[in-house]
Amino acid sequence: AWGVSLSAKPGLTAPEMTHYALEGKIRALYVMGENIVLSDPNVWHTIKALKKLDLLVVQDIFLTETAKEAHVVFPSACFAEKDGTFHNTERRVQRVRKAVEPPGDAKDDIWIISELSKRIGYPMNYSNPEEIYKEFGEVWAAVKGISYYRLEKEGVQWPCPSADHPGTEYLYKDGFPKGKPAFTIVHYLSAKEEVDEEYPFILTNGRNLFHYHFASMTKRVKAIDAIAGQPYIEINPQDAQKLNIKDNDLVKVASRRGEIKIKAKVTDTVKVGEVFIPMHYAEAAVNVLTNDMALDSVTKTPEFKVACVKIEALSS
Repeated sequence: AWGVSLSAKPGLTAPEMTHYALEGKIRALYVMGENIVLSDPNVWHTIKALKKLDLLVVQDIFLTETAKEAHVVFPSACFAEKDGTFHNTERRVQRVRKAVEPPGDAKDDIWIISELSKRIGYPMNYSNPEEIYKEFGEVWAAVKGISYYRLEKEGVQWPCPSADHPGTEYLYKDGFPKGKPAFTIVHYLSAKEEVDEEYPFILTNGRNLFHYHFASMTKRVKAIDAIAGQPYIEINPQDAQKLNIKDNDLVKVASRRGEIKIKAKVTDTVKVGEVFIPMHYAEAAVNVLTNDMALDSVTKTPEFKVACVKIEALSS
């Protein structure tokens, strides 16, 4: 479709890229809309890997922790500052229309990528996002029947192979196209880290109701920050009593990778021997504590949800 050859060799997963960068096997990295300093396990390992790169380019709407490490930052327009389409998790394609102008020197993603591509020898000549979406349909049959005209009033779910196709509300309504799928047995593997005398607590992490991912956007919303502006660690009352920790005390949480200081929230929503830290807060980043060396053997997903830690009361 584009008159170029593509490699048949599988690429690296995101965690593997960090390891390769640290080993000097990757010399340049282009990060778009991802705050990997906070999102990857072991923050200090990630920062060390990024500092070893010859070139780090970050394209984002805010100066994130990752962008602060970059040699070059491309400030990009947010969703309300550009035209185009979004594909959501239920395969629904929706139009987004420019409502306001981008601030300062921010440009939309298409302009940035097209200009960069032109400068490195591959001109990308598109006059608008609709031209690009038409090209999607030429190379990907699942969206061939979805046009900007159809998206004017409501979204359409792919697969939608033709203009008269209504779209697909949910997949496999009439069965599986290649017969019954095979089930694969997944064998249980224990966590890479197990509690011991030095690190007696199992730390897990996740979201709270108010913030999204690593809060690059939501932490900048005053109304949200007023309700959920402070990081915290949830600890069971029995464990808190043993450690002489009271609600709202400042504590130090340490793993084999690093340590953070954070306020305690004494609650029975976590079990004895387990603690929970929300993932959203850069000032007490949970991924300072998580294990970059524990990856799933197939997906290479890091073992985000299990890390062994110790807790020390700093104030009462």
